[in-house]
Amino acid sequence: MPQNTFVCIDAHTGGNPVRVVAKGGPELKGADMSEKRQHFLREYDWVRKGLMFEPRGHDMMSGSIFYPPSDPENDFGILFIETSGCLPMCGHGTIGSITIGIEEGLLKPKTPGKIRMDAPAGLVQIEYEMAGKKVEWVKLTNVKSYLAATDLTVESSDLGELLFDVAYGGNYYAILDVQKNFSGINDFSAGKLVHFSQEIREKINLKYPDRFIHPEDETIRDVSHLMWSGKPISPLATARNAVFYGDKAIDRSPCGTGTSARMAQWHAKGKLKLGDAFIHESFIGSQFIGRVEEETTLAGIAAIIPSIQGWAKIYGHNTITIDDDDPYAHGFQVI
Repeated sequence: MPQNTFVCIDAHTGGNPVRVVAKGGPELKGADMSEKRQHFLREYDWVRKGLMFEPRGHDMMSGSIFYPPSDPENDFGILFIETSGCLPMCGHGTIGSITIGIEEGLLKPKTPGKIRMDAPAGLVQIEYEMAGKKVEWVKLTNVKSYLAATDLTVESSDLGELLFDVAYGGNYYAILDVQKNFSGINDFSAGKLVHFSQEIREKINLKYPDRFIHPEDETIRDVSHLMWSGKPISPLATARNAVFYGDKAIDRSPCGTGTSARMAQWHAKGKLKLGDAFIHESFIGSQFIGRVEEETTLAGIAAIIPSIQGWAKIYGHNTITIDDDDPYAHGFQVI
């Protein structure tokens, strides 16, 4: 492999990083972004690892690559890359990518203020508002989200038996609410939550194999994220979370697909009504505004169409090289 050069633009969404690969992304084959995601995973996952892992990235790094839309009615296609893998959908990544794309001239929407985005998980419709040359906010109407299971159990070596629900919001989330053996994220450091999560996620997927598979796309499967809940910091917030992803990351943003999954859980349990604002707070206090935009079904399962609104800020431009003569060309992690 010769030296490969990637022109990248860095931003953060509510504190969590987003690195858009503006130049250097591989050409992918497939009828849609789901098929292109599979092509990327087969042949180009070294790009993700090289740009997301150390020494060019870090444990929380997340990013995206833009592609032409599969459907000419749409504005663009997107591939999400982060330390946890090549995700079907990423909410904070969408908000950051749209902000970068508009402010840096990478995206030219057919209709100003609105974007139709091809994601591996499906079509995502987006609105955004400008303040001068800056994107003030981005609102995405996400893919269909649903509550997949309730009152499941897993044994934690540290905490004992834990109850959890599983919901889908573009990825599958195990949601751990405050309970007998878990008093809430307010009582634990991020390091402790990461430590608990590493064991628990593995145990969940071992205990419930083939339980969580998207009914319309079998390539989307298994619990990839854990959501721990706790008391909000702001009196205006509806709920607070710490989302674990990758091998040792706690999302600094409120997590877009996680917020979608959380709203699907609350709506199914009668705690959130159509149109209600759901102000979701992250571990560091940043917020997304969520809403249940529509009640629907997914392959006969009760589901919702959620929206998430947030903001992002660009902070850097990088030209990054990955050279085969570098022993750490494809990155590494220190666990």
